[in-house]
Amino acid sequence: MTVATRVGIILPTRGLVLSGSLPNVEPLTRLARRAEELGLDGVWAGDSLTAKPRLEPLSVLAAVAGVTGRVRLGTAVLLAALRQPVLLAQQAATVDLLSDGRLTLGIGVGGSFNAEQRAEWAAAGVGESGHGRRLREVVEITQALWSGEPLTCAGEHFQLSDVRLGFRPAQTPRIRTLLACHSGESRRTQYRRAARLADGMISITDSPAEFARVREQVLSEVRSLGRDAAAFGATFYMTVNLNRDVEAAQKEADAWVRAYYGVNYWGERWGPYGAPEAVLERARAYADAGADELVFRFASYDQAAQLELFAREVLPKLR
Repeated sequence: MTVATRVGIILPTRGLVLSGSLPNVEPLTRLARRAEELGLDGVWAGDSLTAKPRLEPLSVLAAVAGVTGRVRLGTAVLLAALRQPVLLAQQAATVDLLSDGRLTLGIGVGGSFNAEQRAEWAAAGVGESGHGRRLREVVEITQALWSGEPLTCAGEHFQLSDVRLGFRPAQTPRIRTLLACHSGESRRTQYRRAARLADGMISITDSPAEFARVREQVLSEVRSLGRDAAAFGATFYMTVNLNRDVEAAQKEADAWVRAYYGVNYWGERWGPYGAPEAVLERARAYADAGADELVFRFASYDQAAQLELFAREVLPKLR
């Protein structure tokens, strides 16, 4: 059995908004410090501008960098196509320096499936089409700027003339980057983009079997480019609730997901909600499917208790 070599958690940057806990953000840094103390490998932050209001992820990770010294810091996932690439390159490079090279950028296109998401794109000044192509340009430009060399480009969405950041991130040749890859029709462009531009893939809704198939398709694209498939990472993002009272776990998680998204659209594709043994079994299934990194989001308002139970009952057995 393959065992995930890295395990992380999502910081509740949206949960604080939902719970009405702001402006006190200390729970985020406290949870990050505790995750490091308990031996986890990473702390991650999600992203949305207005569709699912939350604290901005790179700002949060900059704060976390100051109170931790070992855990990696990640975005899961950053909606990079909403951003201007020169500013994003500067922000990410700054966080990478503040953390001594601990930043991972998990990046995805993001959806436009409902009115709130469409309004989010409009608020960022981004049109309704071409989001995938815009994402590709953003990633290409940020990576080029991290090289320290001046950049001139004339793309579909961005035109730059002799632009340079003036400094480089701590990581070389670039900040570790993961691109979202999922199963489904017409996803080959997604796989090719990840194979060409990323250091790994990240997925959230696929079953273990689907994740394994997507991973192999992405690795096939990696090999076709002459890149080292063994060095290409695979991260899976799970949503769980740990409670030996299964009914209570399911009730809390369902309420949390509905508050978070407005609807429980993904149903049983997320979870499990219940006993730590069930969470462990599902996590091992993703590890067996090729995930070398697992990121856990707790569908609960009591993040601290979830983390303690996870560290006691699940983490040692994943290791």
